Amino acid sequence: MDEQMRLEALRESQKALDLMSKSELSRDEQEAVVRDCVTNFDGFVNPGILEYRKSVSTDYTAVEWSDSGSTYRDVHGKEYIDCLGGFGIYMLGHRHPTVVKAVKAQLEHQALHSQELLDPMRGYLAHLLAMVTPGDLQYSFFCNSGTEANEGAMKLAKLYAWRRKKDHSKGIISTTCAFHGKSIGSLSVSGKAEFRRPFYPLVPGVRFVPYGDADALDKELAICDQVGFDIAAFIAEPIQGEAGAILPPPDYFAKVREICDKWHILFIADEVQTGMGRTGKLWGMDNWGVAPDIMTMGKALGGAVIPIGNFIATPEVFEAFFENPYIHSTTFGGNPMATSAAIGAMHATLEEDIPGQAAEKGAYLKGKLTELAAQYDDLFADVRGMGVIIGMEFRDADIGYAVSQGLFSRGVLIGGTLFNSLTLRMQPPAIITYAEMDTVLARLGDTLASVRELAAQGELIAH
Repeated sequence: MDEQMRLEALRESQKALDLMSKSELSRDEQEAVVRDCVTNFDGFVNPGILEYRKSVSTDYTAVEWSDSGSTYRDVHGKEYIDCLGGFGIYMLGHRHPTVVKAVKAQLEHQALHSQELLDPMRGYLAHLLAMVTPGDLQYSFFCNSGTEANEGAMKLAKLYAWRRKKDHSKGIISTTCAFHGKSIGSLSVSGKAEFRRPFYPLVPGVRFVPYGDADALDKELAICDQVGFDIAAFIAEPIQGEAGAILPPPDYFAKVREICDKWHILFIADEVQTGMGRTGKLWGMDNWGVAPDIMTMGKALGGAVIPIGNFIATPEVFEAFFENPYIHSTTFGGNPMATSAAIGAMHATLEEDIPGQAAEKGAYLKGKLTELAAQYDDLFADVRGMGVIIGMEFRDADIGYAVSQGLFSRGVLIGGTLFNSLTLRMQPPAIITYAEMDTVLARLGDTLASVRELAAQGELIAH
C-alpha cells in the first residue's frame, strides 16, 4: 500500500468512527450516510441487495441506524415496529440491558480467548445449557452461527456412526422444504431447490422425506437398510420457519424418536430458529416432550447482541469427540464476548419468562390475525403458527408482496418479501407490548384494505 492509499483509508475509517461516536446526526450528515451507504453497497457489498430492498421500501432512504426494545429507527429517525425479528434473533428485543451489561462487563477484562488456556465463560455457558435442555443433552460445542452448528452436529453424528461400524457411507436423512443453513453441508440437507441447484454437486449421501410424515421416514430407513445404505442421523426443525411456519402433526416427533431408536440412528433437532422461547416453550421440542440426541441452536442464543451458535449432545454421542478434541474446531467459537452474551440472554429469558410471554402474546396475535383473515378471506389462505412464529399465507405471492410493501411503508418490518412472499412470517420479539401489537394489527388492517382495492382494480404488481 502506498502512502496516499494509506492516508485515504485512514480518512475513511476515521469518518466511520466519528459517525459511530455521535448520538445525533445533522440533516446533512443523515443524507451523507444514506449516500455513502448506497454507494458502498453498490460498489463493495452487493448491488443486488439494493434492488431487493428498493423493491419493498420503494427508495433507498431506509438505512437503519439505531434500535431499542421492539423497534428500529432509520437514519432520519423514522421508527419501525419489528415483526421480522431478524428471522429469529430478537427474542429479547433490541439491546436488552441484561445482555448489553454482560457484554460490556466482559469487554472490560477480556474480549477474545487465547485458544490455549481454559476460558471460564465457555464452561459456565455449557453447564447452564446442560441444565435447561431436554433429556440427557450435556456437552456443548460453541461456534458462530446456526449453519455452523448444523455442520458440526452432522459431523458429530457421522463420527459417532463411524466409530461404531468403521463404515464411511454414513448418510443423513432430512425433510422436504427444510432449511438448515447455506454453508455447503447445511445446504446439502436443506430441502428447497432454489437454494440448492446453483451449487451442485452438494455433499453426497443425503436423502429426503416429507416433513411431518413419520411413516415416510420409517419406510426410507427400511429401504436404506435393505440396499445397504447406512444412515447416521435424521435432522429436522421443530417448526419449519423458512417454509412458512409449518407445524408437524401432534404425534410426529414422538414417532420420529421411536423410529430413530428402532433403526439405531441419531435424531438431530435444529432449534436455531425455534430455540430460546420462540414457540412458547424454551425449546421447540419441549412442546412434544421429546429429547433429541443432538440439538443445535443459534440466532437468539446471543441475545441479539453477539452472534453465537452451539450444538449440544448426550454424553454417549459426544464421546466421539473425546479422543481427539480438535478433530472439529473453530477459532472464534465460544469466545468470551459471545458466551457472556449468551449467559446474559439465558438469564433474561428465564428471569422474565420469555417463553411464557411468547405463548401469551403469540396466542393474542394469532387470534387477531385469524379474525383479519376471516374478514379478508379473498386475500388470505391460512394463518398458522405457535408462540411468536406465525405464518400468514396469502392467495398468491403478489398479494403477499403487496402486503409486505404496504406494511413497510406504514412502519412495520415483517418477514418474507421479494423471494418468498406467498407466506409472510410474523416473528416479533417476545417483549413486544400489547399496544405495539395493536398498532401493527391496525396498520395491517389498513394495508389489507388497500391491497383489496388494488386487487379489485387489477393493479397489483406481479413478482
